[in-house]
Amino acid sequence: MALSPREMDRKLDEHFGFEARDDVEGVLATLSAEVEHDVVGWPTGPSHGREGARPFYETLFGDLSDGQVTSLRRLYGDNFMVDDSLWRGKAPGRPFGLEGGDRPLAFRLLHVIEFTDNGDIRRENVWVDMGAILQQLPQGAPA
Repeated sequence: MALSPREMDRKLDEHFGFEARDDVEGVLATLSAEVEHDVVGWPTGPSHGREGARPFYETLFGDLSDGQVTSLRRLYGDNFMVDDSLWRGKAPGRPFGLEGGDRPLAFRLLHVIEFTDNGDIRRENVWVDMGAILQQLPQGAPA
């Protein structure tokens, strides 16, 4: 049976809440055991299973902090949603290979999320606004 938009909202908001608290175990618990996790452009490519997704979140939580996600628009289908969000926080590490220098950072995210019938996230595809990130975390000219 298909999830309602409200049920999908609840699960994605729970997922984002764990991310805001840098809670790797909590985030992984929102994913199905066989999740396909794909941050488009991530150097290692898509991962499979909770343990496959773990290194991404461990790296992310070291590179970004104080993150807050505001959903701007959500579109729904049968057990899937598209979420257009704005992330705001700080960049203490090296997000996406760029020197953060603990600077403030804001960028848009586009998530395509598929759910299992019991509400776990079966597939998470994420596109990041790298143009905005590059404008805010410019790198020095090569020597």
